[in-house]
Amino acid sequence: MIRRAIDIAVSSLALLVSAPVLALAALAIRLESRGPVIYSQPRAGLDGRTFDVIKLRTMVDGAEHIGAGLAIDANDPRITRVGAVLRRTSLDELPNLLNVLRGEMSMIGPRPTLPAQVEQYTPRQRGRLQIKPGITGWAQVNGRASLPWDERIELDLYYIDHRSLALDMRILWRTVAMVLGGSGMYKGEAGGWKGEL
Repeated sequence: MIRRAIDIAVSSLALLVSAPVLALAALAIRLESRGPVIYSQPRAGLDGRTFDVIKLRTMVDGAEHIGAGLAIDANDPRITRVGAVLRRTSLDELPNLLNVLRGEMSMIGPRPTLPAQVEQYTPRQRGRLQIKPGITGWAQVNGRASLPWDERIELDLYYIDHRSLALDMRILWRTVAMVLGGSGMYKGEAGGWKGEL
């Protein structure tokens, strides 16, 4: 109950503070390319239950049906100019705060993954679904998409086993540094998962 109260308070404040930025980003998206401002995609949440994660659109409309499909790398031609800025600063994920308010996500936890990814989990990896997915998490601040998929899951499992207020504060601090630095956004040669957007 305490974590939920913190999630509501922090996400509400963050939405209020970021409203002007969201409005400007939405305008820039509409001016640059056709299509909706918001992009949603089914993801697996607590106990594997599916929900629609909400993000600002950073690619051309219908990108999942073009080229590499759901996979994405640095310099992907489907990413718009505005989208590149939003991705580099992680501003595209600000609408995730609405997922937090709706109770589908938490501020901190494993990033929500595609149902197809969950289908490939081992019994141990399914432990990643014991808590709500988060906007940021231990794996996010320790390499993010540049890490091999199995390693990212292990980092998430570590967080679940050791989560505390002190660890949460450490993650939040490192998240700020990561957003400002724009590191680890795209999968490397050994990182990522073939079907993630």
